[in-house]
Amino acid sequence: MEQPDKLQQVRKGLLEVVLLKIISKQKVYVADMLAQLAETEFQTQEGTLYPLLSRLRREELLDYEWVESESGPPRKYYSLTDKGRKEMQRLQEYLEHIINSINSL
Repeated sequence: MEQPDKLQQVRKGLLEVVLLKIISKQKVYVADMLAQLAETEFQTQEGTLYPLLSRLRREELLDYEWVESESGPPRKYYSLTDKGRKEMQRLQEYLEHIINSINSL
């Protein structure tokens, strides 16, 4: 479904929270993230995901480890740092606050 520009901007802004939520559940590989996102309104491509992951790592919200793969080269698995868990919680609480504010109008 084609989305108007305004809705795409909202979706883009929420992608960070969604990504932190996915990574909070378990160590995860980029292909797995993309598969989970593909089932939602947040479907995206590697070209969008990698810069976001790099920024989150620079902000010390994520870390990664290389894991050997039987089907090819080693894979980079991402996990949240303690700082990342706190930030995800903060963002999630803020979103709930925003939704409640909108609903109260």
